[in-house]
Amino acid sequence: VQLQASGGGSVQPGGSLTLSCTASRFDLDYYLIGWFRQAPGKEREGVSCISSADDSTYYTDSVKGRFTISRDDSRKTVSLQTNMLEPEDTALYFCAITVGYYTERIQLGTHWVPDGMNYWGKGTLVTVSS
Repeated sequence: VQLQASGGGSVQPGGSLTLSCTASRFDLDYYLIGWFRQAPGKEREGVSCISSADDSTYYTDSVKGRFTISRDDSRKTVSLQTNMLEPEDTALYFCAITVGYYTERIQLGTHWVPDGMNYWGKGTLVTVSS
């Protein structure tokens, strides 16, 4: 599995970006796919993910109401619409996959942790600054 992320850039506070991640060499039925981010001097944190089983989603508290994740199974793509960006959102954003059957009955956030990922893409940089 290869993951290619794109869509990062520099925006002013309050701006928006759409991050995209395309998977190739990909033949998985059940998995979580989504995004982590890592700011300078900080640990990598799970931002959002979506389940292939039932499209249930997870968002870390700091992005709820501002970010929206979606996926296009036919194109093997996951997108993260980021709105109302804040300077605290500045980070390198990584796309990742963890293999497994996850549904809304499971607390996705407990599984969306760096050590649990099976595949990683290279990061795309988001900079929010005035």
